Amino acid sequence: MAGADGDDSLYPIAVLIDELRNEDVQLRLNSIKKLSTIALALGVERTRTELLPFLTDTIYDEDEVLLALAEQLGNFTMLVGGPEYVHCLLPPLESLATVEETVVRDKAVESLRKISQEHSPVDLEVHFEPLVKRLASGDWFTSRTSACGLFSVCYPRVSSTVKAEIRQHFRTLCADDTPMVRRAAASKLGEFSKVLELDYLKSDIISLFTALASDEQDSVRLLAVEACVSIATLLPQEDLETLVMPTLRQAAEDKSWRVRYMVADKFSELQKAVGPEITKNDLVPAFQNLLKDCEAEVRAAAANKVKEFCENLPEDSREQIIMTHILPCVKELVSDTNQHVKSALASVIMGLSTILGKDNTIEHLLPLFLAQLKDECPEVRLNIISNLDCVNEVIGIRQLSQSLLPAIVELAEDAKWRVRLAIIEYMPLLAGQLGVEFFDEKLNTLCMAWLIDHVYAIREAATCNLMKLVEKFGAEWAQNTIVPKVLGMANDPNYLHRMTTLFCINALSEACGQDITTKQMLPVVLKMSTDQVANVRFNVAKSLQKIGPVLDSNALQTEVKPVLEKLATDTDMDVKYFAQEAISVLALA
Repeated sequence: MAGADGDDSLYPIAVLIDELRNEDVQLRLNSIKKLSTIALALGVERTRTELLPFLTDTIYDEDEVLLALAEQLGNFTMLVGGPEYVHCLLPPLESLATVEETVVRDKAVESLRKISQEHSPVDLEVHFEPLVKRLASGDWFTSRTSACGLFSVCYPRVSSTVKAEIRQHFRTLCADDTPMVRRAAASKLGEFSKVLELDYLKSDIISLFTALASDEQDSVRLLAVEACVSIATLLPQEDLETLVMPTLRQAAEDKSWRVRYMVADKFSELQKAVGPEITKNDLVPAFQNLLKDCEAEVRAAAANKVKEFCENLPEDSREQIIMTHILPCVKELVSDTNQHVKSALASVIMGLSTILGKDNTIEHLLPLFLAQLKDECPEVRLNIISNLDCVNEVIGIRQLSQSLLPAIVELAEDAKWRVRLAIIEYMPLLAGQLGVEFFDEKLNTLCMAWLIDHVYAIREAATCNLMKLVEKFGAEWAQNTIVPKVLGMANDPNYLHRMTTLFCINALSEACGQDITTKQMLPVVLKMSTDQVANVRFNVAKSLQKIGPVLDSNALQTEVKPVLEKLATDTDMDVKYFAQEAISVLALA
């Protein structure tokens, strides 16, 4: 390695300059990625005096090169001589924080935040804080947006006069003429609030929060909703009603659906932040409105939060609030016109059963689950079936089988083959949730019936389903329950069903293991090699090739080889071809 890098260590700066000036972007990118090696070769002194000034001067490149540079510089502290020299990294990163490409600016800000922790308090005030001020009062909006991400990292460690300046800069940026800057300020409002003293939080931040939450741009208003969570967490309970709630009420009824969506999306966090009393009086009606919103995206976001919202309600009034306020809205959403809304609800609605208990679940929720199981949208059905286990815990398997299973069986025998296919795909999931005894009693016959379905896609999926079931329930279960039925189909008068036996053996051989495959499955496959239908015979050759690796060498030589050799001389071209292929793959020639 030393030899290969010999030139690099002799003239690293020359190599870098050559490669950085090369027309090929990839070469420039590679040289930037080798920056740490070059800095090590140069030593800390030359890195500070030659490499960093050079990098600062050459920032006019492709975005991907600049992105790599911004990332590298964040890990450069030790390469410039440790924390006491870390301020040398600020000039190149400052330039990168002002470029036009957002991804590069974000990475530069991330690196600046990282190295700010390595500045001593004195260096922070002498070097870092002036950089933040320069960015905050830059002519271009790009530098001002970058500044927003740096206030919170330097604020806690500077003197009170500098703190006052930082607060003033942040106030100015919150009222900037450019929406992009206000957006950046709004996105960092919550983070900045966390490092501020409580008095300033009340005097400064609340007024900024209120202004941003009623900004003319909805992209700024929706970010203020996010800040609302942090601010509400920091304020004492008695101040919430006057300082935060008016703005939050306004956001929940905002004219822009994006803002309402944000409120719905952050609802559980808001609920935890404002506490039980305000939740009861204010958030419950707001949540009802969001569940009935005219925009489907908002309804879907709110539906997603139904379970979490109900879980976090105060225990003494939880059931009453759900039954009188939330459940009526949920009932409407079950038959919503938008499938995303129904799907979002179906993914969480089962969780309500644990909150409401057995009687309410049977009376109020089961009819909803049944309606969703019969929904025409497959995602809704899947979400219900995927979460059956939590209902099972509350109402027990018997009750579940009486109500939901008939619906599942109905779907399994549906006239449309795509509906049948969807149910097959859920079978392993159902089996895992309901357990082996229940499965054998109620669903096993269904799974076997699919193997002789008149649609090939169903037979294929049913084969795959058997394999997954065997993986779940084990080889012994397969030997007693599945294998005899599958092998019984080998004598079926319909050649398509005989072929399904072969497909099942292919799928099951690995899961069942050598013993079952050799003793029970192999004889059936070998017997089918004399079938009258050529399609069955060439599938025998394919099956032997598939199960060959599971068998021991004795069975391969004495039983499989003679049959394949006989098939290799068959009158049918395809049978010959697949038999010869199996012989060569299994190395039996």
